[in-house]
Amino acid sequence: MTKKKALLLVVIGVAIIFGTIALTFYNKIYSANTTKDTTVFIPSNTDFDAVIEILSPALKNESSFIWVANKKKYPNTIKAGKYQLKKGMNNNDLVNLLRSGNQITVKLSFNNQDSLEKLAGRIAEQLEPDSTSILIAMTDKVFLSNNNIDPENALGMYIPNSYDFYWNTSANDFRNKMLKEFHRFWTLAKKAQAKKQGLTINEVITLASIVQKETATISERPRVAGLYLNRLNNKWPLQADPTIIFAIKEKQGQDVVIKRVLYKDLEIDSKYNTYKHLGLPPGPISMPDISAINAVLNPENHDYFYMCADVSNLGNHAFAKTLVQHNRNAAKYQRWVSKQGINR
Repeated sequence: MTKKKALLLVVIGVAIIFGTIALTFYNKIYSANTTKDTTVFIPSNTDFDAVIEILSPALKNESSFIWVANKKKYPNTIKAGKYQLKKGMNNNDLVNLLRSGNQITVKLSFNNQDSLEKLAGRIAEQLEPDSTSILIAMTDKVFLSNNNIDPENALGMYIPNSYDFYWNTSANDFRNKMLKEFHRFWTLAKKAQAKKQGLTINEVITLASIVQKETATISERPRVAGLYLNRLNNKWPLQADPTIIFAIKEKQGQDVVIKRVLYKDLEIDSKYNTYKHLGLPPGPISMPDISAINAVLNPENHDYFYMCADVSNLGNHAFAKTLVQHNRNAAKYQRWVSKQGINR
């Protein structure tokens, strides 16, 4: 073999070696390595080993991801969040996505929560912070004081709806954004409607909470709101059974089931007893939804002062202008309740 041929073989051999190495590196970096479309959640303060464990079910080749991640110094720049992975992503794109922190949002929603504790639990199901840290943020005395929010009205700051949040939003940032959403909801037009009814924003929310607890039928809420406003404007006690139920639960615990308000319950010693105290209670008895708030802002104009459950149309109410009419309706209801065997 001539020297030229030997040299050529050496060059070819080296080229093959380098080509193989280059192809190996190329495949590690640019070959598809995710096996499915999926969403992953990377918690705050997560280390690289935990990230690998989170990603592992979606990776074809775990070691190649680790190699690329280390080359791109991802272990030093881990960012928490919710990330959308696409099937067929290569390691380069995957590491770039995670390193950039370009996460997707969570469509957070809540409604019908009776207390801040329950609301905190509902939020904790959808965002990273736990319910304890969320509740602490919600009840922070400095925050409430700085924003002129009375603790008894704190629940009213949270308007039921759907909102876009990053999954790793902190408890304080969640609370702060909800305050902004509250101010955005209460437009000048809504404030003018509240003033027309002779109510403050807090009073609208409190009355709306009673209206919502009184009827689940949305179309009936403006009529119920009109009735309670008639009572307020004529300085009659509201005599709203939902406030009695709230007062009982406040004393006996939120898990108490009450299907029927008894006469003895009307004597309960509570600021929320609207049979004993004129006007509205000091705060909402639940979280009213937007339809209940709108019902108070746009009540039906009528002369009704009384209502009770309508046994001929369950889920609705029989309304009355006089006590005589109301007593007839109430007698029908009491007979029906007794037949059902509902004692509490």
